[in-house]
Amino acid sequence: MKLIVGLGNPGDKYKATRHNAGFWLVERLAAQSGTVLRKDGKFQALVGRHEASGAWLLLPQSYMNSSGRPVQMMASFFKIQPADILVVHDELDLPPGTARLKQGGGVAGHNGLKDISARLASHDYWRLRLGIGRPPEKGAAVEFVLHKPGQEERAALDEAIGRALEVLPLVLGGDLQGAMLKLHTQEHEEKDERAAKAAPASTSVPPERAEAPKKPEKVEKAERSDAAVSSADPVEEVEKASSVERYARSAQPDNIGAAAKSRAIDEPGQADQTARLEKIEKLQRVPKVRDAENDDKKQRALTSLLKKFLPGTDPSRKK
Repeated sequence: MKLIVGLGNPGDKYKATRHNAGFWLVERLAAQSGTVLRKDGKFQALVGRHEASGAWLLLPQSYMNSSGRPVQMMASFFKIQPADILVVHDELDLPPGTARLKQGGGVAGHNGLKDISARLASHDYWRLRLGIGRPPEKGAAVEFVLHKPGQEERAALDEAIGRALEVLPLVLGGDLQGAMLKLHTQEHEEKDERAAKAAPASTSVPPERAEAPKKPEKVEKAERSDAAVSSADPVEEVEKASSVERYARSAQPDNIGAAAKSRAIDEPGQADQTARLEKIEKLQRVPKVRDAENDDKKQRALTSLLKKFLPGTDPSRKK
């Protein structure tokens, strides 16, 4: 790149207006590089030489609508082709804080670009576009560009100019594609950072669990029953079965005494242990007495039958 042109209007009246964004960038580049811009009547512009790259810096002093004359004179004098010229200007179609680098294209109603294209007879020069945004009212673009931006707008413009200055060494070295990639990538990264800072700090709250759908009543009852069965302690079940078995055995006649004794010992509320044992013994004797009486009756009945049908077989008569 051999010529860098900043567009704007001369004089203190327009120094801080939006239309002078091109001036702002070239002035900062000159200040950073130590380049002195001097008024040159022959070119009707402020001119300086960027020592590191050998490129010329140019600020036309012929007002915006006649910016093409100083550019055409400089390019003609130093034999500079349009592809080696970079024009820095304000852009209505981009929001504040945006910087775009491109080659060629239309002029989009910008009077400075219109005059340069006409004087060079070409649109092939490079443009560094600094967004200033559009006014809310239609038809107010002329007044809008000739007014100072708000504090936030100016801060956004300064940030965009800073990003553009970072890639200018690539531009001056001829790596235009690398400069475009870096410039546009940086802009997206900074936007993401600003959005992250502006977003309120979110507290980490665990998401609420979705409520499970209610199950049919029959299914729920069956599950509860299965859960009750599966949750039963196997040891308790065995003990219960053993208790039932012991009770069944105690119901047999031979075990009446043992069962009665066990019940008497286990029964709470009776103070006299001796009385309980006597009661148990009585209960044990009752079946034996009844069995003896039954045996005696059977014996007498049998003897009577023998006497009746077999008179000679009286068991009580001795031979």
